Parts: sequence; C-alpha cells; structure tokens
Amino acid sequence: MKRIDSVKNPQVKGWKKLHTKKERDKTGLFIVEGFHLVEEALKHKENIKEVIISDEVEIPSAWNVDDVSIVWVKPDVMKAISDTETPQGAAAICYQSVMTELPSVQKVLLLDAIQDPGNLGTIIRTAEAAGIELVVIGEGSVDVYNSKVIRSTQGAIFHFPILKGNLGEVIAQLKEQNVAIYGTSLQNGKPYQEVQTASSFALMVGNEGNGVREEFLQQTDANLYIPIYGKSESLNVAVAAGILVYYLGGR
Repeated sequence: MKRIDSVKNPQVKGWKKLHTKKERDKTGLFIVEGFHLVEEALKHKENIKEVIISDEVEIPSAWNVDDVSIVWVKPDVMKAISDTETPQGAAAICYQSVMTELPSVQKVLLLDAIQDPGNLGTIIRTAEAAGIELVVIGEGSVDVYNSKVIRSTQGAIFHFPILKGNLGEVIAQLKEQNVAIYGTSLQNGKPYQEVQTASSFALMVGNEGNGVREEFLQQTDANLYIPIYGKSESLNVAVAAGILVYYLGGR
C-alpha cells in the first residue's frame, strides 16, 4: 500500500496527463473516476494497474482489492487528477484492451466517425445490453478512452469487446464470414421494419452531422432508415443505433 501527499509528485503528474489522448496512446493506460466505474474495473482486475483512494473516503467492503495496488492520496491530489468538479474520492489507472484483429462474430456494430463522447459511450453501453458481440470503431471517431466516453459506457467498456480498425477492411472481412452488412441512410434506403431479423448481421451508423460515408454505403447489402412521424428531421445517432440493434437482433 502506497501513499502520495503532494500534487507535484511525478506519479501524480503522469496520472493527470492521462486525460490527453497523446499520453493514453503513449502509455497504453487510461484513468477512470468514481466508485461505480472503479467497482466495474475491479471485476476485471487484470485490467487494473492501481486504484487511487482519497483520505476522505473508505474502500467499500464489497470491493475485492486482493492483489490490487492501492495508492492513498490527499483530497487535493484527487482533485488535481480529476476532470470532474466534485471528485468522489476513488479512481483507477487501467490498461487499454481494445482489439486490433477481427474475431469470428455474428452480431456487429460498425461506427463511422462518431465524434461526440456521450454518443459513443451510450452506443457501446446499448450495444452490450442488446447482445451485440463486437463494436468496431472506425477512423475519425472520438477516442474510446476519453473520460466522457468511459462515463457514458457505465462500465461496459471493461467487459465488452471493442475493435479499432479500418471500416473498409472490416466490412470485407465480415463479408468473407457471410455476415450481412446494413448501412443507415435515407438515400436508396428502406424502412428498417422491412428487413427481417437475423442471427448474423453488421449494422453501420455514422457521423452525427454527415452520416455514414458514401464509400462504405456502397459496400452494404442494404441501407436502412427509421421513419420520422413527427416534425423532427432526424434522431440522435445513439438512439437510432439502439432501436436498430434491438430490432435486427430479434431480442
């Protein structure tokens, strides 16, 4: 068990840097904050480098911290490493575990340039809940280890397979596995209810402002859209993804 009292400690400075993508990419680490996310991380202890606890709080009795490195810090240290206004007093430094190669899967969600952290995190959380086996994050998307993304996943990031990759290459590989590819687009699209649910599919949703890129839409088996019955022009991408994955998965 270790203790750090100064915000000038080199380790504290390293923790603070993990709020930048550059440092996360360099170290292969990321930081999570709050009791819920730390508890979720502890369910997969192999992903944890160390847990950070403020003097102001106690470690919950339900946490299994055996063989976990614990660092106790003063409240001002916890505040210095936090990106929230009112830190809960618990954080963890974790190892990144995003995949780089496509496994054999039946239900996949492909994300093309999702830029809003809240949207990305919500999509990951919803996909996991809907029984999707893998989320593929394409180029142009916000970093999956952005703190706002992590908070929006509500812990799903610790036990749900995520792959970073080139969507064009992933689509080609999925086709080799005989997985049907569905894009989302009004252009040359059909209402999603006209497509039968399937045991094997890949759904692709796109950028909040521009949708799925044309080069990817040309590679799909069909493009779907969700009918709008009110006066709104469109749905939030996370909401749309949730509707479609639950429908296509037939659950």
